[in-house]
Amino acid sequence: MTDHEIFELGDFAFAGGTVPDVELAYRTYGELAADKSNAVLFPTWFAGTHTANEWLIGPDKALDTSRYFVIVPNMFGNGLSSSPSNTPAPYDRGRFPNVTILDNVTAQHRLITEHFGITRLALVTGASMGAAQSYQWATSYPDMVQRLASITGSSHTSPHNRVFLDGLRSALTADSAFADGDYSELPHRGLRAFSHVLAGWALSQAFYWERVYERLGFATLDDFLTGLWEPIFANTDANDLLSQIWTWEHADIGLTPGFDGDTIAALASITAEAVALPGERDLYFPPEDEAWAVGHMRNAKLSVVPGIWGHLSGGGHDPEAAAFIGNALRELLAR
Repeated sequence: MTDHEIFELGDFAFAGGTVPDVELAYRTYGELAADKSNAVLFPTWFAGTHTANEWLIGPDKALDTSRYFVIVPNMFGNGLSSSPSNTPAPYDRGRFPNVTILDNVTAQHRLITEHFGITRLALVTGASMGAAQSYQWATSYPDMVQRLASITGSSHTSPHNRVFLDGLRSALTADSAFADGDYSELPHRGLRAFSHVLAGWALSQAFYWERVYERLGFATLDDFLTGLWEPIFANTDANDLLSQIWTWEHADIGLTPGFDGDTIAALASITAEAVALPGERDLYFPPEDEAWAVGHMRNAKLSVVPGIWGHLSGGGHDPEAAAFIGNALRELLAR
């Protein structure tokens, strides 16, 4: 992929250790205003790159590029920014250090301030792991974040969510071809198992009960799993996925320096005008989790995204959910 730019971070201290020549991949959309007041930060989600965010970006979309300058930084471990798959030895593969959400946001802060000279963000938003980064931004840099929109995500990873993530990790590493991360060829059996586990969690029970996959052109459930889900991850680097799983698993704004693990105190510190947009049937981040978070924030409201697409309601796949999210962002930006 060549449709992005690279911000050189030099020696960068991740939670798991310092790596030389670290790179942050990003793409921008629109033009930065002369007073730099129209910047929107839109981090990526698990296994996604900047292109996965483009459904909300463009003329006449919620993040209208005739008005806003949208910056989409790619998360570490996604194969574009520094990752196990693109980092030279001795930090390659399973030797790539553990990365936190805070590490991602620290790098993004350098991009925003050092490269663009931006001191205030009109909006920080993201879906899933992008939402976790958005919460971290509002916690770490409250004076920079004017508005916050969490889409199908959370301020911290719940115990139930960690069980799901352990299932993904187990599926990948159980394949003998994984070879403790030093594989010569991708562990294809593990990747297939990984995709099947993800399919059961990313969409709701109602999605399958109502056979929505048939409307998508798949005659049977097996066709849906093998024809859509398996190809998504067939050529994805397993170590990259494992790196992002660790990041997701350890997400918690309460771990921000100064809060001593107190997530409630971290939520209470957020000054941005905020809206939480959980998916109605999301199995990862159910609405109850975000209702709890909103209850501890100063200036936040809960607005549940309707539909039966579960976690994927935050990815632009369901027209009803996409329209709801777009309208919510327009309303937030208008305030």
